[in-house]
Amino acid sequence: MFALLALTSLAPIDIRTYGAVGDGSALCSKAIQKAIDVAARRAHGVVEVPEGVFRTGSIHLRSHVELRLEKGATLLGSSHQHDYEKGVWKAFIIAANATDIAITGPGTIDGNGALLADDVKRLVHTGELKIPIGRWRPNEIDRPEVIEVTNCRGVTVKGITIKGGAGWTQVYRDCVGLTVEGVHVNANAYWNNDGVDAVDCRNVRVANCEIDADDDGICLKSDKHDATCENVVIAHCRIRSGASAIKFGTASNGGFRHVKIRDIFVHDTYRSAVALESVDGGTLEDVDVSQIRAVHTGNAFFIRLGHRNPSFPPGRVRRVSLSDFDIQVPAGRPDLGYPFPCPPYPEKFNICPSSIVGIPEAPIVGIRLRNITIRMPGGATPQFAFRPVDQVPERKAVYPEFTMFAELPAWGLYLRHVRGLKIDGFRLMLDRADYRPAFVADDVTRLSAREVKVSGADANPTLVVRGSKVVIPGVRVRQLK
Repeated sequence: MFALLALTSLAPIDIRTYGAVGDGSALCSKAIQKAIDVAARRAHGVVEVPEGVFRTGSIHLRSHVELRLEKGATLLGSSHQHDYEKGVWKAFIIAANATDIAITGPGTIDGNGALLADDVKRLVHTGELKIPIGRWRPNEIDRPEVIEVTNCRGVTVKGITIKGGAGWTQVYRDCVGLTVEGVHVNANAYWNNDGVDAVDCRNVRVANCEIDADDDGICLKSDKHDATCENVVIAHCRIRSGASAIKFGTASNGGFRHVKIRDIFVHDTYRSAVALESVDGGTLEDVDVSQIRAVHTGNAFFIRLGHRNPSFPPGRVRRVSLSDFDIQVPAGRPDLGYPFPCPPYPEKFNICPSSIVGIPEAPIVGIRLRNITIRMPGGATPQFAFRPVDQVPERKAVYPEFTMFAELPAWGLYLRHVRGLKIDGFRLMLDRADYRPAFVADDVTRLSAREVKVSGADANPTLVVRGSKVVIPGVRVRQLK
């Protein structure tokens, strides 16, 4: 992508040439912007951030410009919200309608999120900003993102460290040809800080990244009904998340197509290792997720088709493959000790199983589970929470999360409104006794299964079936009327 940059004979532009001072105190926004604008007029230019701490508000990246942060270099975000300009939301580094752009390392972008969030809260207290009704924290649009790239072609972010965001860390909207490679994210300066968000982007690669995010780790979203996240590869990443490590949604208007996810290590993650959700009318199809290893995650996987927007028909979830999973779910909070822990759940329930849940008018179709191993803590008791199979609410329009139904009547795998599920190697292990059966299938047809094993303390290897007739070889079946 940047072959022309490499071939150019023009020397990089040092931001100090235009007055930037790396003392961590002087505001360098105008100097850095001047360097970028000069590089843009060269058609193919490199802007160099040398060793030092350069404090700045919003800067805008232009077409055919590489922003290169050298070793020991830090771009430090201003702690004053008024120093940030609005792209889609307020943001630190902004690019819009640009072509052939890059941000490269090995330096650091520090959003100064703790102090910036304090300033945003100060503006709330003075009445200059309002907290939306029903929210307990300042709105995302008022807490500047670190990187916001919109409607760009040929985007590379490589080798940098990004930390200290007051809001989402990296947001790429409507981009074509996006590469995020070898990026280290530490996004735990405040709540609701996603690691990477790709919204209605095509031809995307996110690889070899290490992400510690107080919200979703890597999240695909679709804001538009006439657009999709499409042709995406996510590979060789290590993720810790205050929400879900890999997530599709919640915004899922157009949907997600042709996505491959490989070799992800998840640890100390509050919600799901993998959450695939379509609730706004979009299509989620041709998704292949493999080689997922997780320790201390609240849930192995959650696949959900819902219907939040009655103005559009429900979407579709089909042709999804999950393979080679090795997951451990702990008994207590998987994110214990995290500086900004997620708020506790409002409803009482025992540990949730993995689940695949559609809706009556739009079942989930064509899911394959292959070589899945999940170790569950057990310990559930009906005295703590209990729900019969026929009393699980539909909750079509509720925000999707693996906890959205509260207590579920299975400890291992819960299935509802599913067609054509193929299971080929599924192992459940239980540390302590659980009062629930291992499997529940409610309105499930065309299920085929082989090599299913359940082990552990009083594991109750039973499949409870309602609304259809299915079997899992080696697992006793209890048929409900």
